[in-house]
Parts: sequence; structure tokens; C-alpha cells
Amino acid sequence: MKDFTAKTVVITGASSGIGLALAREFSARGANVVLGARHEDKLAEVVEAIAAHGGKAVYAVTDVSKEDDCRRLVGLAADKFGGIDVLICNAGISMRALFDDVDLDVLRRLMDVNFWGTVYCTKYALPYIQASRGSIVAVSSVAGLHGLPGRTGYSASKFAIHGFLETIRIENLKKGVHVMIASPGFTASNVRFSALTADGSAQGASPREEGKMMSAEEVARRIADGIGRRKRLLLMEFNGRATALIKKFAPRLLDKLYYNHMAKEPDSPFK
Repeated sequence: MKDFTAKTVVITGASSGIGLALAREFSARGANVVLGARHEDKLAEVVEAIAAHGGKAVYAVTDVSKEDDCRRLVGLAADKFGGIDVLICNAGISMRALFDDVDLDVLRRLMDVNFWGTVYCTKYALPYIQASRGSIVAVSSVAGLHGLPGRTGYSASKFAIHGFLETIRIENLKKGVHVMIASPGFTASNVRFSALTADGSAQGASPREEGKMMSAEEVARRIADGIGRRKRLLLMEFNGRATALIKKFAPRLLDKLYYNHMAKEPDSPFK
């Protein structure tokens, strides 16, 4: 299904990066898009731009770590468009610090946004998704497939999302609900710039070269196509596919590969 005409798609973290690209992609495919993020000025700009191109979009200021905000976002979709066909839990934050050094509040914050944000939105959207036999999607990471050194809280939150949504899939086997976990690799998006350091402050700059990364627009296109094909796990590039394969047959080797790769990262915490 490449055409999402008249389908209603709810997207969190929709004011920038992959979320913004998803909003544009689904609108271009004919969907009604319901956008949630913390920055109202950016959301308003996105909705205005979509409307200028003939699309239908609404927004609600949403901090996904707050249950009431997630309930309000889902309610907006139901009120404006009569239901929900696709929920994409995209909002998230990252981190970059060794566990030895990190303040535990950083890990709590990642779990609140990445994991609980997914739980809250899924809880309130699920009845509508069941009614439409629609899709629940989490934008995860290869860090949800294997522990990523220097990103303990990030990996923990992504592993938790995987376990949660796999269970939701099984519980809804007889109800026609599609669940997809999308795992991009390193992507040219704002999540890297807002990654938290050991003390909880924002990283502010990415140590990685963006030119070698997949664009947010390409990630959005692949997610839309994956939903159309009702895929379970969407691995978008070589590193993700290699991780899944090596983890199955040689997990100790994968530990070493991950360590060596992250140790070569500019300004790596492994010193």
C-alpha cells in the first residue's frame, strides 16, 4: 500500500528530523497527519506548509513523557478524523556517556521519553488501531538489537520498546493489528545533536559525519513502504542487517565489533 489516501496517521516527535520527514511523506501519500511534539512554533509551521500543498494536518503540543499529553494527541486524531489507522512512535532522545560516569537521572529521562512515550501513545491509540486493523510503529535503532556501548540508557529503552511491542503484536494476533519496529542506523537527524551527556546536558554537536548517513527523508520513505507491506522488523542498512545476522551466530564477535567501532568514534568516551 503506497497510497494512504484518507488514512489517519499519528506521528510523535514530528517537528524535526525523521518525524518531520514522516509528516511530509504521509501527507504526500494522501494521509491525514496528526502531529505531536514539544515545540508549537515548529509544529504550526509544518501544518501550515502541509495545508499549503493541499494536505490535511493538525497538531497538539505533546511531551510524550506525560501521559495526559499522549491521551490528548490521540483524542485529537479521533475527534478530527474519526479514528486512527497508523501510530508512529518516533519521539526520542539519545545519550553518549559511559555507564561509569553517567548520572542515573539521564537513564530515567530516556526511559520516560523513549519507552513510556511509546507505552502511553499505544495505550490510548490501540482501540482505534484495532477498529481499523491498522499499524503501530516504533522508530527504534540497531541499539535495540544489541547493546551499544556508550549508550546504555538508549539501548535499554529501545530493548524495552521491542519487548513491549512484540507482546502487543502477539496479544493482537486475532485482531488484525500490524506492529512494525523500524531500526535505522545512524541518521542525519536532530536526535544526535540533542543527545544527553553524562550530566544530562545536551551534546550540542554530533561527532559523526552526516554525509555518510541515511537522510531522514529516505528513512521516512522506507517506513511508509514497510507499513504498506506490513513488515515486522525493518532493517534499513548494512549495519542493521549484519547486526541481526552476527548476533544470531557469533554474539561474542559482535561485542568486539561494536566496542572497536564505537572506540573509533571522534571524541569517544572509551579512553
